[in-house]
Amino acid sequence: MYGVPQFCCPILIIVNPNAAGGKAESVFESVKGRLEEALGELIVAVSRRPEDLAGHIDAAAEAGAERLIAVGGDGTNHAVVNALVNRPRKTPVSMAFGSLPVGTGSDWARALGVPSDLEAAVDWLARAQAIACDLGRVEYSDPKQGGSRVSRFFLNIASAGVSGEVDARVNRARRRTSATFLRATVATLLRYRPQRVFVDCNGERFYEGSSYLLAVANGRCFGRGMWIAPHALINDGLLDVVLVEGMPRHRILLALQTVFSGRHLDRKDVHCTRASSVKVHSEDGPLSLDLDGEEACGQDVEFTALPGAFTILLHPAADKILKKA
Repeated sequence: MYGVPQFCCPILIIVNPNAAGGKAESVFESVKGRLEEALGELIVAVSRRPEDLAGHIDAAAEAGAERLIAVGGDGTNHAVVNALVNRPRKTPVSMAFGSLPVGTGSDWARALGVPSDLEAAVDWLARAQAIACDLGRVEYSDPKQGGSRVSRFFLNIASAGVSGEVDARVNRARRRTSATFLRATVATLLRYRPQRVFVDCNGERFYEGSSYLLAVANGRCFGRGMWIAPHALINDGLLDVVLVEGMPRHRILLALQTVFSGRHLDRKDVHCTRASSVKVHSEDGPLSLDLDGEEACGQDVEFTALPGAFTILLHPAADKILKKA
């Protein structure tokens, strides 16, 4: 039926029941049978707390699992990726990571071409192969922890500026729909005051001035379909850097329209480059941060590319997001 044999090793499925407005667990149950038919033996872990993930991963590793599929959105991916990389007992990132997208944004899956139809997504995962993928690391001084340095990993996109406040607004929404991100973005842009930033890429000054957004991308889109870095490649060892200048509100709202097609890169008030390291400092205080859709806040932020540091599941037809050999 699927054109591929079932896998000989069990596959760990981590379900975030909080994803998709609390519907992720019931959605998973609706396709569980299809997953078992396509993939074989499953080890299912329903996890509400990020701190429980390491235990689930270690137990599955002991059982021989070599693949992990997260059921949720970009925030779920972020938690699972950090749990994988920070595993204290086993060799880090020994499982190939895949995503069954049922979250509010699911932008990582969108950029990889994972179908939004869940049965088609299962078929996509059944044919996916393990490939090496870059990872991003972000370090920053966290004012909520007395200014101590915090280190996190990101799979898709990390950013500083208005996006962090958009995340906060989305997370406060009682009911999330397909329009939640767009409404939150417009509402935030109408109130957000751009901060003055100093940005260095690979040790050289890239930009100095007022900025709405600095996006540092391994993947291509965020904010539910905003193609902020439409040319990013997940295995080129570099991060795509996109900075949006401070500008009058009517101009930023016009610029917002172009992000959904990637045409914002043609604007003179949008600056782009690729770099292995990016540092940003703001004289106006800590910056709001967006880490794979999760909100944070920090000062003196450093982003670093980690070439080939992660393993993901990718369908052979999804090679457009890969650097050609």
